[in-house]
Amino acid sequence: MNELNEVWTQDLDKALAAAKVTGRYELADYLSLRASNDAIRQESIKWLFDGVLEIVFAFNRHGARITIDQKEKHSFKFGNSSLSGSALHLRQGVRCLSFEAGWTQTPNDGVMKAGALACARISHFGFAKQTEELALHRFEDVPQWFSLDGENHRISFNLRGLRKHFETFLG
Repeated sequence: MNELNEVWTQDLDKALAAAKVTGRYELADYLSLRASNDAIRQESIKWLFDGVLEIVFAFNRHGARITIDQKEKHSFKFGNSSLSGSALHLRQGVRCLSFEAGWTQTPNDGVMKAGALACARISHFGFAKQTEELALHRFEDVPQWFSLDGENHRISFNLRGLRKHFETFLG
């Protein structure tokens, strides 16, 4: 956890304790939910990126020579909203496969698409039609990534869903 996240967590814990002491239980419930959702978001994005990196490491063990550029502080547009989170860019020659994932952090950032906890985008440099957007939702009380089609239908997404992206990326 980086220093800013540690300070944020400490401030959130202090605000939660103060809300409970002063009897502001609605605020305490909100702060608890916010902390819980932030932890779910961070772990789910970590799971997605770790899965991608495992695949890259496997390809590199077989000589693929994929380079990795990871940014922990990344902002990007997702629909009409501004999301903050992380980015992962994979390069092999002139090809680039990018993963962006995050969520709105302030009211000015907008709202989360389709009520998602977090959103992600998988994009290919030069192949815009291959872009895939993901939304993190609770499904049966478990966080689950879903692929969003053009009509916002949700299709379950797991690491097997990355296969088509690596096929396009590696040619």
